[in-house]
Amino acid sequence: MSGPRVTDILLVSLGSTAGLRAADAELAASLRRAGAEVVEAHVELPSERRSFVLHDLAQARAARRTAERALAEHRPRAILYSTVTAALLWPAPGAIRFDAPAAGNRPGRHGLWQRPRERRRLAEAPLLVPWSPGALAEAPSPHADAVVVPVPVEPSDGAAPERDLAAVTYAADAPKKGLDRVLEAWTAARRAGETLVVAGTEGPVPGEGVESAGLVSPEAFRALLRRARVYITAPRREDYGLAQLEALAEGAMLATTPAPGPYAALTLARGLDPRLVDDDLAGALRAALDDPAPGYAERAVEALAPYRRAAVDRTVADELLPRLVG
Repeated sequence: MSGPRVTDILLVSLGSTAGLRAADAELAASLRRAGAEVVEAHVELPSERRSFVLHDLAQARAARRTAERALAEHRPRAILYSTVTAALLWPAPGAIRFDAPAAGNRPGRHGLWQRPRERRRLAEAPLLVPWSPGALAEAPSPHADAVVVPVPVEPSDGAAPERDLAAVTYAADAPKKGLDRVLEAWTAARRAGETLVVAGTEGPVPGEGVESAGLVSPEAFRALLRRARVYITAPRREDYGLAQLEALAEGAMLATTPAPGPYAALTLARGLDPRLVDDDLAGALRAALDDPAPGYAERAVEALAPYRRAAVDRTVADELLPRLVG
């Protein structure tokens, strides 16, 4: 009877959000383009729990079971856990991929057991693979060496349609994304005939000139961004800001509050037009709509160069893969 099959990398994918699933798929594809054999082990997510403490414990246990099953079938040269949660109860050490550590997004009682365990794992891991320098900066020290690998963002092919929407926002996690603050700013700033489209929510969203797109596919969301003049957001914390990067890739201006967290798109937004990064979100929105900075879309494409797939592939091939498998 044959034993476990040898492979290069086992990717344990928690995939608790659409963004995480897309990011894991991108990383696996990039590793394969670099010549690695990758096995993806997708965690069967448990039902929601009433608190982050229990929620993270249930997900960590599910990730451990998934990793154990995969290790019984495969003998990988390296293990890569996608998210800190997936690594908290690991059955074997591996590299850790994360957009933000528990130290940043599980404050107080919400991270009662996660933060101490995370400190151990980040120190024990052979390698850390944060999405951004900001994510690494939030990681508690001492920690393992790291290779920063962004999630790639590509502009869509073809010419953009008419930008007939004043603004678009995404609010899958409405409290964290600050939908209430976006709607407040929209009410204060809107002028007759202007429309805000809210994507990522199940029910209707109230407000004059507000339309709900509902739960949209990634392709449908990109189509909305191509029609929008402005992407507006007011997150209470932002772990990365993939939707914001996608908006910039599609030629929309980014109006945002200066939220805490790794927030990779924030530095780009400030460089493109600092007027649009302000706690006065209504004023930022009007500045974008009434007095757009010259060449904003073209400069955004240039600023996104480190996030393009070709750039990420170079980092994966030249830095990440050699560190994972030697």
